Amino acid sequence: MKYITFTVPCYNSAAYMERCIHTLLAGGELVEILIVDDGSTDCTGEIADRYAGNFPDIVKVIHQENGGHGAGVNAGLAAATGRYFKVVDSDDWLDQEELRTLLQQICCWEATGMEPDLIIGNYLYDHLYEHTVKRMAYRNVFRPGKICSWEDSRPFGPSQYLVMHALWYKTEVLKKSGIQLPKHTFYVDNLFANQPLPYVKTLCYLDLDLYHYFLGREDQSVNEKVLMSRIDQQIRVTKLVAAATDLEKLSKRQPKLARYLTRNISIMMSISCIHLLLIGTPEAKRKREALWKEIRMRSPKLYHILKYKTLSGFTYLPGGRLGDLLTLGGYRAARRIYQFN
Repeated sequence: MKYITFTVPCYNSAAYMERCIHTLLAGGELVEILIVDDGSTDCTGEIADRYAGNFPDIVKVIHQENGGHGAGVNAGLAAATGRYFKVVDSDDWLDQEELRTLLQQICCWEATGMEPDLIIGNYLYDHLYEHTVKRMAYRNVFRPGKICSWEDSRPFGPSQYLVMHALWYKTEVLKKSGIQLPKHTFYVDNLFANQPLPYVKTLCYLDLDLYHYFLGREDQSVNEKVLMSRIDQQIRVTKLVAAATDLEKLSKRQPKLARYLTRNISIMMSISCIHLLLIGTPEAKRKREALWKEIRMRSPKLYHILKYKTLSGFTYLPGGRLGDLLTLGGYRAARRIYQFN
């Protein structure tokens, strides 16, 4: 069995996918690389087939009709044979030396028969064109190198949370969770990063700078203007994450994890509501009201927590126009501090 399955969803990625694939090949025959050509109209498919021809024991290609990023992840997971599963977006890349170190660690775990359900690593916001890098690490939350449970974790920082780039799930855990990402929808990485967590029994944080998350393309989904244009998809994923786990039941078994997932829903609610406020139309205001109403109908307890005990409550302030202005002022101040756009 391969140690890691890398799934690389590609749609018209010819301009940058080779940088990504080259770094994954550092894993040699300990990894498999599944390139998912998601109905590309450029030469993405041809580049993928060339890699499969040159590295037949490592690279496989899946050609499919266009279904979006989620469909690419689903196809990769269905075909995965590796012990661990990692999604690498085609414009991102891995540090090759850190990848080799990770593979050595998995080999050691295999020898002892103790393999965590989830590996957590660092990721870097790589503003390649500006020559700046911002590291996102978790030394304050998890003891590096120690296999533990979620209840051994310490509190996350205000702007710190787990994202797809940091997570290396065991393939069997993902399949057990039943994760299936919706097609033709952006921001599904939030669902991938949250829904499987209750199925994770053991985890290990490795203080390795593994993943480079490229920032700089104008069409990137984290670009504020792009996010506003795709707000309906952001709202859809927020609802899916909120409905993915019975938090009341989970809080009795794993209270720290339940609090963490509630915090993540709060962050997603905040992002949705802020961008609806930025759009500023009557329709956007109705969508914000409808989002909060749906949360309240599904879980009055979760609604109360989100409204009165978390950050998201500040995106739904009373006072009409004045409340909205206070919310936007706070958002712009936070954006300058944390530089998240």
